[in-house]
Amino acid sequence: MITKERKELLNELMEVLGYKFKDLELLNLAFVHRSYLNECKDATISNERLEFLGDVILGFIVSVELYEQFPNSDEGYLTKIRSKVVCEESFSYAARTFNLGKYLLLGKGEDSFGGRNRNSILADTFEALFGALYLDGGMDVVTEIANKYFFDTVVYKIDKNIFIKDYKSYLQEYFHKNATTKISYTLIAERGPDHDKEFDMCVNIDDVVKGYGTGKNKKQAEQQAARDALIKSGAISE
Repeated sequence: MITKERKELLNELMEVLGYKFKDLELLNLAFVHRSYLNECKDATISNERLEFLGDVILGFIVSVELYEQFPNSDEGYLTKIRSKVVCEESFSYAARTFNLGKYLLLGKGEDSFGGRNRNSILADTFEALFGALYLDGGMDVVTEIANKYFFDTVVYKIDKNIFIKDYKSYLQEYFHKNATTKISYTLIAERGPDHDKEFDMCVNIDDVVKGYGTGKNKKQAEQQAARDALIKSGAISE
């Protein structure tokens, strides 16, 4: 049974998430660490099953996001980037932005040894929370919250080049250290039939070629050229 004080804490978290659970017991379960079972007779299961589900859900959401953000990247590159996002580092960082440690139900021993701030426990709790969100609200709710709190804040802070959506703007910001810097894009070549063309572009900074890119249209090729210039300049990692 959830106490009045516990309900107040969970309501606080729901305010942060911007989502109200239909099943409050499900949300509460997401925070039941296995160490708590030894000290509370009312608790019979931990959050580990929700953790398993949340890991799969988050992996799927990240995979879809990467697939959409990098239309020209192969499987190997997408897998490499996904491994940077679906990991203990990013999940524990995310858990701290939600202050999830505050809501954990831990055994006294685990709590006394700093369990509320341990990366592994926080990452597992983050996964369990998303498992609970999926069961209570479905994929639309999970995706909305992930986009709002995970991609745009957490991932950006950990490795800010992963989800840059506009490389041209970022290039402008990075190189435009003074008003005299000139950035321009030049079409090098186009090939293929009208229904399936490819364009090659280069980006020039103060009339010096700094990057090359290819795309299905000129805008896409310009974005890739800007990305290439950022990588070569060391502004972002490949």
